[in-house]
Amino acid sequence: MGVRSTNPLQSFIDDFFRSGTDASGSAAGGGGGGSFASGGTINNYEVSGTFYRAHIFTSSGSLVVSQAITVDILAVGGGGGSGRASGNGNFAGAGAGGMLTQTGVSLPGSVTCPITIGGGGSQFESTSGSGNYGGNGVDTAFTIPTGPTVYTAAGGGGGGGADASNGRPGGSGSGSGKSPSSAGTGSQYGPTSPLNPAPAPGQGNPGGTGSSGDNGAAGGGGAGASGSNGPAGDGGNGSPNVYAYGPASPVTYAGGGGAGVENGTTSGGTGGGGSAGGPIASQAQHGTAGLGGGGAGGRKSGGDSTPGGRGGSGTVVVRYQIPASAGTAKASGGAISFYNSKTIHIFTNSGTFTTPGSFSETCEYVIIGGGGGGARDLGGGGGAGAWMEGTSAVGNSASFAVTIGAGGQAGMDSGGELVRNGIDTVVAFPAATVTAPGGGRGGHPGSYPGGAGGSGGGGRGNRAPSVGGNGTGDPFPGTPGTSPSNGWGHPGGDAANPGSGGAGGGAGGVGANGNSGDGAHGGAGIQLPATYRDPASTVGFPGPGGGGYWLAGGGGSGVYPSPNNPGLGGGAGGPYAGAGNGAAVDATRGTPAAANSGSGGGAGADGSPRQGGYGGSGIVLIAYPT
Repeated sequence: MGVRSTNPLQSFIDDFFRSGTDASGSAAGGGGGGSFASGGTINNYEVSGTFYRAHIFTSSGSLVVSQAITVDILAVGGGGGSGRASGNGNFAGAGAGGMLTQTGVSLPGSVTCPITIGGGGSQFESTSGSGNYGGNGVDTAFTIPTGPTVYTAAGGGGGGGADASNGRPGGSGSGSGKSPSSAGTGSQYGPTSPLNPAPAPGQGNPGGTGSSGDNGAAGGGGAGASGSNGPAGDGGNGSPNVYAYGPASPVTYAGGGGAGVENGTTSGGTGGGGSAGGPIASQAQHGTAGLGGGGAGGRKSGGDSTPGGRGGSGTVVVRYQIPASAGTAKASGGAISFYNSKTIHIFTNSGTFTTPGSFSETCEYVIIGGGGGGARDLGGGGGAGAWMEGTSAVGNSASFAVTIGAGGQAGMDSGGELVRNGIDTVVAFPAATVTAPGGGRGGHPGSYPGGAGGSGGGGRGNRAPSVGGNGTGDPFPGTPGTSPSNGWGHPGGDAANPGSGGAGGGAGGVGANGNSGDGAHGGAGIQLPATYRDPASTVGFPGPGGGGYWLAGGGGSGVYPSPNNPGLGGGAGGPYAGAGNGAAVDATRGTPAAANSGSGGGAGADGSPRQGGYGGSGIVLIAYPT
C-alpha cells in the first residue's frame, strides 16, 4: 500500500487515485465534471481542503446541469465605450458593466441554463456638436428556467461627449463631458429589482462630474468606486472576486474608464483596477475582454483627435463544491481541468504559468493570436490570428508569462480609418518564446488592400485592384499537428469592382473573393486536437457538421446592395469558429468575433450604418500528463 503522506491534501489525492474514481463516480484523470455540469471553461481548485469547480463563460452559451448542485454566481455586464474627442474638448471615461454576485443558488438536475454575455459598448466617432456619447455596454444574463429566474448585470454607460454632455446611466454610470453637465448614475437595475432576485448585491457606481475647460471630462464609475470628477477624471476602481480561480488568484472586474485629456498633457485619467486605461498617444485604451471594464475617453492632439476605447465584454462564473478533485495539477496558471489523463491549462486573459521544483514535462500547446478587425463600408473581413501548435519542454521552478492578444479595432462609421490588425499572443516558454501573430485587418476606404497577418484581411470592395492581405502562416494541411514555426494561416479574399469586399482568411482556409452581389464567406478555422475536447467544457465554437471546439475563422464581408446575403464568418453554412458575419445593407454593423476565438470580425456593408465588427481576442491552451 505504501506510506501515507502527512500532507492532508496529498493524502486525499493518494486515496482518490487508489480508489480509481472520484466521489462523483468519474474515472480518475477523466472528465471529472460531466456528472455535475458542463459548459464554459472549467477550473478546479482547492481551498483549505474544500474543492471547487468553476465554469467560466466569456462568450454566450449554456450551463447544462446533470446533478442538483448549489452554486455561487458572478455576472458582469459589458463595459461602456467612449468616443473620439472633438475641437471642443475631450470625451469622458465610460462606465463599467454592472457586477453582481449571488451565493447559495439551488439548481436542479437535468436543467439547461442559458447564458448571454454582454458585449462591450462601441466607440462613437463624432467630431463636433453636443450630446454625443460612446455606446452603452450590453447586459449579461444568467437564466434559470425553472422559475424562471434571471440574474442580469447591466451594461455600462457610454462615455459622455466632448461638450457639455451628461453622463449615461448603466451598471456603472459614465463620466460627463465638461461642465455644465451631470454624471451618469450607476446600478441601473438596482440590487433588488424584478430582474435581480433579492438579495443580489448591487451593480456599480456613478461616473464623475465634468468641470470647465476642454480638459474637464470626468472618469467612468466602477464596481468598487465612483468615477473621479474632471479635469481628466480617473475611472472608478473595479472590484475583486474569487469565484473563478480561488482566493489565491482574485480577479478584478468592472473598472471604470479614464477621461481624455487636452494636447500637451501626457496622460488622461487612469482606468479603475486595470480593466481600462487612460488615453495613450494614438488610441485610448479599451476595456479588457471578459472583465467588463469601461473604455477610456479620446483626447485632443493639436488639430486632430484620438479615438476613444471600446468597452470590455462581460463574463459569468458559476462555481460549486465538489467532493473530490479529478486530479492534481502539477503547475499553476489559467483555468485548470483534467481530461483523458491530461491536465489542461487554459488562458483566456494574460497570466503566468508556474511550475514547482518537481516539475519536468513536455507540454503540448495551442496558441492563437487576436483576430483582425472588420472594415467599414464594403470593406474586407478581418483575418484570423495565427494558429501555433507544438510541444515545449518545461522544467522545474519555471515561471513564464502568457500574453493574450486583443482583437483588432473595427472600422467606424463616420470617417476615421480605425480598423486594426489583431494583437500577437505570446508565450515565453523557457526553451523558446512562441509568438502567434494577430490577424490582418480588412481593407478600408483609406487603404484598399487587406492587411497582412497570421491570416490576411479581405480587400475593400468597389475598388480595383484591391487584393486580400497575405497570411504569414503556412496553408493548413487538413489534419491537426505540429505547425511550422510561422504557424497556420491563409490569405484574405480579393475584392470585386463593383461589388463586395473580400473575406478574411482563416487558420484553416483562404477567405473567399468578393462578388457583385452577396458578401464573401470567411476562411475556415481549425478544430482543436482531441487532447482539448473535454465534453464537460465548451472551449471553442461550433464548426462544420455541428461539431464544437473550432477556433480562428475569418470574418465575412458585407453585401453590395443586392441580393443582400452577407458573408458568413468561418465559411459557408456558418457562422463558425466564433468569427464575425458581414453586415446586410442598412443593417447594424458587421458582427464582432467572439472573445477568445482568435477569429476575424465581420465587415460593414453598402448602406447606413457601415461599421465593421471587432476581432476576437486570442487564447492559449497548455496540456501535460496528469
